[in-house]
Amino acid sequence: MTPATDNFRFAASDCRAMTLAIQPVRPADVDAIAALAREIWQSAYADIITPAQIDYMLAQRYNAPRLLDELAAPGYWWDQAVVDGERAGFSSCYLSGVAGELKLDKLYVHPARQRGGIGGALIARVLDHGRAAGCDTLILAVNKQNARAIAAYEKSGFAVRESVRVDIGGGFVMDDFIMARSIPQATP
Repeated sequence: MTPATDNFRFAASDCRAMTLAIQPVRPADVDAIAALAREIWQSAYADIITPAQIDYMLAQRYNAPRLLDELAAPGYWWDQAVVDGERAGFSSCYLSGVAGELKLDKLYVHPARQRGGIGGALIARVLDHGRAAGCDTLILAVNKQNARAIAAYEKSGFAVRESVRVDIGGGFVMDDFIMARSIPQATP
């Protein structure tokens, strides 16, 4: 597994080099992660789901007690991407309960930092977690209307496995594709 403080150098679209570090999320980062999620969601989902559903889902998924519980849970990993000292994105994944399967639960990159390799670096870290846990499949759920995310996931080797519609309470549903890809085992 790649050490949690690995630094990566990427050429950004404006040809300036950036230093990217993928680090575990710590309890002290919870409020900043929730604030970043709110900023990203307002941009990513504004044309896909209602503002009321955005607020509902953020309150449900990014409240401090829930995040702290997930950080402490075995078989659950949270990582953050820090670019030039600034938090730019995050991911979380967990053992799904199906043998050999890891679920990528969250993958978000600030809109100003997208298309620069950060999402790919976060996925690489998730794949590392999966390999270390002995998993061979990585799954995720993505809104069927989120064409940009679907294209990015397809570029990272995911394919649609099924279509689901899940009642999440509050009168809201998630209308998603479940996508999957294999987790390649490390070569000796």
